[in-house]
Amino acid sequence: MMPARKASSLGTVLNEVQLAQAIDAGSQFIVSPGLTNPLALAARDTEIPFLPGVATAADIMRGLDLGLDRFKFFPAVTSGGIPALQALSGPFGNIRFCPTGGVRPETAKDWLALDTVLCVGGTWFVKPGDNLATIGERARSAAALAR
Repeated sequence: MMPARKASSLGTVLNEVQLAQAIDAGSQFIVSPGLTNPLALAARDTEIPFLPGVATAADIMRGLDLGLDRFKFFPAVTSGGIPALQALSGPFGNIRFCPTGGVRPETAKDWLALDTVLCVGGTWFVKPGDNLATIGERARSAAALAR
């Protein structure tokens, strides 16, 4: 069940029911670990930005067929890491990615150096028990990586 509080995004939306719950909770964009036709079509109907996870050329092609051109590369490291994303970027040079899944603070800059990478995601941002000041400090450090 989705949280009752307002959220700007939600990163593990798996189906249309969760999509509706996330929107009702105030999400302004949706992130999913994978790409299914029902979820993509439901997200497209809402006009809320949707970032589905992909790991293969077939995933990307299905997303293109659905009108998408921005994807979460997930799980990034176990799906072949930077070499895999570079290989996928060849035939899909007009696509942009957000690698997540194994990206660490010390490797984020390597990912961000790729032309097809817009941003990265990482679990280091928020850990159980963190307060907002700690999360803010990590977010500022991460933002500095992109500079």
